[in-house]
Amino acid sequence: MRTYKSVLAEHASRVLQVPETDVLALIEYPPNRELGDLALPCFRFARTLRRSPQEIAAELASALQSVAAFASAAPAGGYVNVHLSRSQTTHEVVDHVQQNVDGFLSSRRLTGQRAAIDYSSPNIAKPFGVGHLRSTMIGQAIVRLLEADGSETVGINHLGDWGTQFGKNIVAYLKWGDEEVVRQDPVRELLGLYVRFHEEAKADPSLDDEAREWFKKLEDGDERAVELWQWFITESRKVFDETYRLLGVSFDYYLGESFYNDKMQAVVDELRDKGLLTHSEGAEVVDLTEWNMPPCIIVKSDGATIYATRDLAAALYRHDELGADRLIYVVGSEQTLHFQQLFKVLERMGRPWAADCRHVAFGMMKYNGERLSTRRGKVIYLEDVLQQAIQEAKSIIEAKNPNLADKDAVAQAVGVGAVVFNDLKNDRMHEVDFRFEDVLNFDGETGPYVQYTHARACSVLRKAGFENDAKVTVDAYTQVDDLTWNLVHHLAQANEVFERAVDDLDPSQVARYVLDLCHHFNRFYHDVPILSAPADLRQERLALTNACRTLIKKVLFLLGLEAPERM
Repeated sequence: MRTYKSVLAEHASRVLQVPETDVLALIEYPPNRELGDLALPCFRFARTLRRSPQEIAAELASALQSVAAFASAAPAGGYVNVHLSRSQTTHEVVDHVQQNVDGFLSSRRLTGQRAAIDYSSPNIAKPFGVGHLRSTMIGQAIVRLLEADGSETVGINHLGDWGTQFGKNIVAYLKWGDEEVVRQDPVRELLGLYVRFHEEAKADPSLDDEAREWFKKLEDGDERAVELWQWFITESRKVFDETYRLLGVSFDYYLGESFYNDKMQAVVDELRDKGLLTHSEGAEVVDLTEWNMPPCIIVKSDGATIYATRDLAAALYRHDELGADRLIYVVGSEQTLHFQQLFKVLERMGRPWAADCRHVAFGMMKYNGERLSTRRGKVIYLEDVLQQAIQEAKSIIEAKNPNLADKDAVAQAVGVGAVVFNDLKNDRMHEVDFRFEDVLNFDGETGPYVQYTHARACSVLRKAGFENDAKVTVDAYTQVDDLTWNLVHHLAQANEVFERAVDDLDPSQVARYVLDLCHHFNRFYHDVPILSAPADLRQERLALTNACRTLIKKVLFLLGLEAPERM
């Protein structure tokens, strides 16, 4: 569905003989709704048209009077203020949402594209902490947003399953580990051993030499080293998969760092053949001075490759083998320089699709104001947080609605939703200070508030005899009061917000939108009679209720939350 801004832009463009895109970029929502539902400032056109903004506004307002979608158009000091036809707009919006919410949200602009999204990517033998929540859920939401706008997606979990840390893991396990104890709680026990390694190494630096030796054995295919490494991966995946199950997150591929071990030499050879490698302090690097960046190290002075080499190999594989024409990396903002270097090296290698690579950065997750550190054992396990949130939800259900059917399933949906939405409602570039009292507060601007609003709308419709996804038909909307209009007007902006969120790869925009939609709906619910209204108004308000329910459910899905029908 075209937005009403687009309708205004189309007609104004025709009258003024200027590009529609130029007009669309200028259209505003007036701060005072009494002025109008839309406003177009005409000052930018004055020089081109060689007329005053006031004259242009007057001519445009006169021409817009005949457009059926507009109830009125009036000039005001160089602006044109437009009131939409309440009855027509309400009918179009409510009917479209009910009939085809996917088409209402999206015009499927990305049809024909294929995007590879790298997200979550925890380290093997280390905990899945709350710090991983951001990449995991921002990434999952981006996958769903892109798919909703027509793109094919390839979700990739780039597991951290290689590097010198595994030498440390092996040494720590062989010295202090117990197989049965580790099997009972693999990741926590392996973390304890990893932390102990660093504590012991402070007093005994030879442990670092042993760790390097064991990692060299792993690189050389030593049977015992490979056996332990694979065991660490298997046990870690079991724990990770349980957390992903709770979050409702899935991937198309688990391709860890080790997957690219046999693919990096080809990258090094190509860089050499193209004359892009230079020597710097014994290392081989790609010089990026011209672009105001430090050199990108490809081969270290000891002959070993580095993570930049691995990421180049991964990028080539995702494009050439997985068929992605767009690569997206959901990784913390501290890696911004790395990805700038990566994309520039790909460009210098002659890969035009480097322009379609995007680093989706996000702010750090802190805990009660402090930075988390795996090495120091300062970790908050995400699974613990999720389980605590589920228990809190269950306690609230027992207190407020003990006879609720499927209490456990609803508690899980609400508890997990509280944790996920608390993250996604924040602008992704902002740091998030994780505090239990905020996450487990189910009042205010929270996931449970949005879920409860959906359940409230479902309840109204059930009482009226409408179940599941039944449509409420209305021939015409005769009376649209101010509260109802405020709700419809916000509903009508969904496509605009959705497309901006897709373009910015920022799920927080749809999260904030759905919060505002719930605020508008709840004011409508409290102040406008629905079930007790006269028959014609009752049907109109039930249709609007169903449209809100439908859109809220869709947005919850896009954000990775469930939408319980009863709470």
